[in-house]
Amino acid sequence: MDGRARPSLSAQHSWQGFSTGEWEGDMLKVTTTHLKEGWIRRNGVPRSEKATLVEYFIRHGYYLTLVTVVKDPVYLTEAFVRTSNWVLDPGFQLSPFSCIPTTEIERPRGAVPHHLPGTNAYLREFADKHGIPFDAARGGAATMYPDYTERLRPAGAR
Repeated sequence: MDGRARPSLSAQHSWQGFSTGEWEGDMLKVTTTHLKEGWIRRNGVPRSEKATLVEYFIRHGYYLTLVTVVKDPVYLTEAFVRTSNWVLDPGFQLSPFSCIPTTEIERPRGAVPHHLPGTNAYLREFADKHGIPFDAARGGAATMYPDYTERLRPAGAR
């Protein structure tokens, strides 16, 4: 918000990225670029170093809404949008906590999980376990809309 120019595309990327803020009416809009590749969600939705994160902070009296929009030309076919809401509580005391690393999956030292193309035996595991068509389980923008369910029905049942 201090007027600094955004760095060049080849500038170093970091976990925090480079953020600029501006007011749009009574909303604070924060745009972040230059993020290292990572994950949008811990369950595996990846984010590339080309992603842009836009956050809108909106206050309505005692309520704060955060609208998060991620655009990533590498991994997303359209924007990933989510909202979070909080209620003001002036007496709230945040308890201190410590982050302690933990091993979630035991692996030999130096092992890197990988599958060569066409060799991942677990690719269909989720779809098969839940009786979901494989393409629907893989996701993507087309699977997010109500009309997608029509394409899942057998041709005679439509």
